[in-house]
Amino acid sequence: MSNTQTQQGAIAHRLLRRKQIEQLLGISRSTIYARLDPKSKQYDPDFPKPIKLSASSDSVAWIEAEAQDYIAHRIADSRKTTGV
Repeated sequence: MSNTQTQQGAIAHRLLRRKQIEQLLGISRSTIYARLDPKSKQYDPDFPKPIKLSASSDSVAWIEAEAQDYIAHRIADSRKTTGV
């Protein structure tokens, strides 16, 4: 059984807090929020969206698999444009 699956067969998602997403993507807090803001010049509609951890707080996290997919797509896009 995969380590990302529970015994019931559902996928277990690992959640990353902001500092972890900063480290994984190698970008700052301000860049993360600029990529999420449609009004920003740095807006990226493909950037992984955070999820709220509770209705009563501003705590958010990102799904690690979505962040990894984002990285993979950025790598693939970079290889297409540079021919490497």
